[in-house]
Parts: sequence; structure tokens; C-alpha cells
Amino acid sequence: MNLLITLFQQPDIEEKIKNAPDNSYVIGVLIGYLLPLIVLAAFAYLMFSYFKNKRKE
Repeated sequence: MNLLITLFQQPDIEEKIKNAPDNSYVIGVLIGYLLPLIVLAAFAYLMFSYFKNKRKE
């Protein structure tokens, strides 16, 4: 149950950036926010291309 709650919580990025002690923290927050999205998009693209090529054969 705790896992579901953790998955559905929305991080407040603007508040974290506003209260950041320095610029390196801001960069870390942005990387931590965008990296999972980039990884998921790359995984989806690889799966799409794999199954597309498999269907051609």
C-alpha cells in the first residue's frame, strides 16, 4: 500500500527550486525529475523499434 501512495505523490518541483540553497541543488532536482522521463521514453522507443523490426521478419 505504501508503494502505491509513493507512486502517486506529486513532487513540488517549484517549491524545491525556490527553497534551494544553491544552484547545484537546482540542477540535481531537475536531473532527478527529468531523468526517469528520458529513460522511459528511450525504453518505449527501443521496444517499439524491436517489435516493428520483428514484425517485418
